[in-house]
Amino acid sequence: MFKYFLKRIFFAFFIVLGIATLTFIITRLAPGDPSMMYLSPEINHEIAKQIRENYGLNESLHIQYLKWLGVIPPFEGIVQGNFGYSFLYHRPVKDMIMDVLPNTLFLTSTALIINFLLGFLLGIYSAYNVNKKSDKIISSISIALYSMPEFWISLLLIILFSLLLGWFPSSQIHSTNYEDYSFFGKTFDYLKHLFLPILVLGVFSSATTIKYMRGGILDILQKDFILFARMKGLSEKEIFFRHVLRNSLNPIFTLIGLYFPFLLGSSVIVEYVFALPGIGRITIDSIFARDYPIIITTTIISAFLVIIGNLISDILIILNDPRQRKNFR
Repeated sequence: MFKYFLKRIFFAFFIVLGIATLTFIITRLAPGDPSMMYLSPEINHEIAKQIRENYGLNESLHIQYLKWLGVIPPFEGIVQGNFGYSFLYHRPVKDMIMDVLPNTLFLTSTALIINFLLGFLLGIYSAYNVNKKSDKIISSISIALYSMPEFWISLLLIILFSLLLGWFPSSQIHSTNYEDYSFFGKTFDYLKHLFLPILVLGVFSSATTIKYMRGGILDILQKDFILFARMKGLSEKEIFFRHVLRNSLNPIFTLIGLYFPFLLGSSVIVEYVFALPGIGRITIDSIFARDYPIIITTTIISAFLVIIGNLISDILIILNDPRQRKNFR
């Protein structure tokens, strides 16, 4: 099993490199380039040529790629840990990513925890009250939430809780006088600004988890070994914790690997709507500005997080169900 995960990590390196290479080629072949931000009909052709030369955009594609990797002079590429310089923000990409990555990781990880806790508890409750009024209410709400797009929910929450009630901020990551607060004041202000985005990503996306948990438990409850356990005189509590719960968790653990790319994609929309300084927002801004270094770096980070999510999913499945170990050799 250990060899299996080493093999996964080894191939993950080539997967990330392949995704980054494909992104590099696509961005270079797309119409336009970063120099267009500075060009206008009044600018002399020689000046435009000089701008492209300063950015290294006048070189052939394979030379640009090798320089980006850092395998040819001046040896300042990703191999050396240099992800380039942002054309849009005029800062090293590494510094920009380190500024915004914690916000995105906190947003998505908190949303993921809330998603699974809520989906886990409501799914169990719904399954053990199948076809009752509470089950129908939970199922109906889940379907309704699943049908709502994130940007629409975000706008509704901003209108309700920010504009009408004034309970939560509608944008940004902290208040303008953030530096004047104490440690606890800063923490409260930070969480207050992230409450609505976390609500969108965590609560409103838990509908799928609820349905999976409910369906998994209902399926397990129909198995013969559950009937046999009841015939032995085991209590419903013992049956649930010893038989039902563990056997119904594998589909939920599989969802973790699927939710990482889903939450990352959704965070792009949510961060943009709430004007949060995160990976998603700077990615959107960089796409419009054709800021190649940031686009490629955020793609690498996203690919890396998706691979990590799938590895975590596999590990949890193995820990929960030792029978699955034969599938991970």
